Amino acid sequence: MVAQRVRGVVFVAMLGLCLVTHAGIVGSEHDFSSKGWSGGKICEVCHTPHNADTTVTAAPLWNHQTTTATYILYSSSTLDATPTQPDHYGSKLCLSCHDGTVALDSFGGATGSTFITGNAHIGTDLRGTHPIGIVYDSALAAADKGLFDPSSKTTALGGSITRDLLFNTGNLECASCHDVHNSQNTGGNLLRITSDGSALCLTCHNK
Repeated sequence: MVAQRVRGVVFVAMLGLCLVTHAGIVGSEHDFSSKGWSGGKICEVCHTPHNADTTVTAAPLWNHQTTTATYILYSSSTLDATPTQPDHYGSKLCLSCHDGTVALDSFGGATGSTFITGNAHIGTDLRGTHPIGIVYDSALAAADKGLFDPSSKTTALGGSITRDLLFNTGNLECASCHDVHNSQNTGGNLLRITSDGSALCLTCHNK
């Protein structure tokens, strides 16, 4: 009986989490349910409860074909960090659609033919984007002098930059700024923090 109650509580908690996440996705840029190739589904394009792709560490029950592209990385004479090839789930999974080398409908073991277009198509040349795959820590903030210390600066989400926006030991990734599940509902581009008044940029940049 105790085990059954525990399983019941876990199930209800997972269902609640799913409903909260689902509510954010509905109607957002990541709601593909109206696309013929999606089968009317929202979650399955990216996630599966069984036989998930584990080639990317910590990938969340991944169901979509993963990119194998090599990228031209961001570079600047004023950049005090060193970008690396995207291999973290917070960027590589995003690029598995947005770099245009993998079809949107390549999921569940199928090979699709519908590729991303327009402004959402980033490509494999990342020199025109914000740098990703960098470690944003107190040392970088001190060296740059135009960044807040991520361990102490509070974001609009209530915690520090490190807690709310960074991954692992301080990695800045695509998902640092973009919430793929649209749980914050800040408007377009699936932003974690609104861009109104440059609020997202000024969360990290001390200008």
